[in-house]
Amino acid sequence: MYEQSDTVLFGAPFDSTASFRPGSRFAPRHMREDSCGLETYSPYQDRDLENTSIFDAGDLELCIGDTRTALAQIEGFVSQLLHEKKRPVMLGGEHLVSLGAIRAMSKQYHDLHIIHFDAHADLRDSYLGTELSHATVIRRVWDILGDGRIYQFGIRSGDRGEFFWAENRVHTQKFNFNGLEDTVNALRGKPIYFTLDLDVLDPSCFPGTGTPEAGGVSFSELLDAVLLLKPLNIVGFDMVELSPPLDHSGVSTATACKLLRELLLLGSV
Repeated sequence: MYEQSDTVLFGAPFDSTASFRPGSRFAPRHMREDSCGLETYSPYQDRDLENTSIFDAGDLELCIGDTRTALAQIEGFVSQLLHEKKRPVMLGGEHLVSLGAIRAMSKQYHDLHIIHFDAHADLRDSYLGTELSHATVIRRVWDILGDGRIYQFGIRSGDRGEFFWAENRVHTQKFNFNGLEDTVNALRGKPIYFTLDLDVLDPSCFPGTGTPEAGGVSFSELLDAVLLLKPLNIVGFDMVELSPPLDHSGVSTATACKLLRELLLLGSV
């Protein structure tokens, strides 16, 4: 039941700014369908989803043709969850949906910090003529939070200007998760929003994504990194950029479901 839940899961099926291969709007529905084949018990954490209080609110009905309206709808829903003392967990959709959630989170948590796993820096000021894009989402988050509160890991793609701009503004670890443990220790006690772009994974094990980038991390490396986040106060998180139509084997969706289970169990007793 919603009233007894601590965490509320919801889908944000939006991919209107996808610049290469769309399809991530179908991720929440496919993940729900595939979740029936996933055990609720995690041998990695010795915890079980059956012992948690999580409510699935279904998918938001977003305005596909109007990006600003869709972001406002996401922000409004997350604000409602926070008002009712629920922890929001969002399934994208493309990465831009994170901006709507973080807008709401930043109003509730004035010392909010971001941990961001991704193949792409997403720090362009504009892309293809718009400031609202999956390629600009973290730059728009920086507009809200300012310097020193965004920590990126696994980044292996972006234009030269993004990396130059980020040098004194964003903590960026290229290619891997080196330094993550130090980051976790530095951020203990602070409110953290975690955003996981699944294309941080190598496309050889995760082909179902809109902008695949060779040279990514393995599933085991990503899982180890996720488990390192356990000491943090994760007040909300999202998982984005799964595109089920691009992987007919279903392996990418199964991988996303397993990672979601582990993330949901991080904060459980």
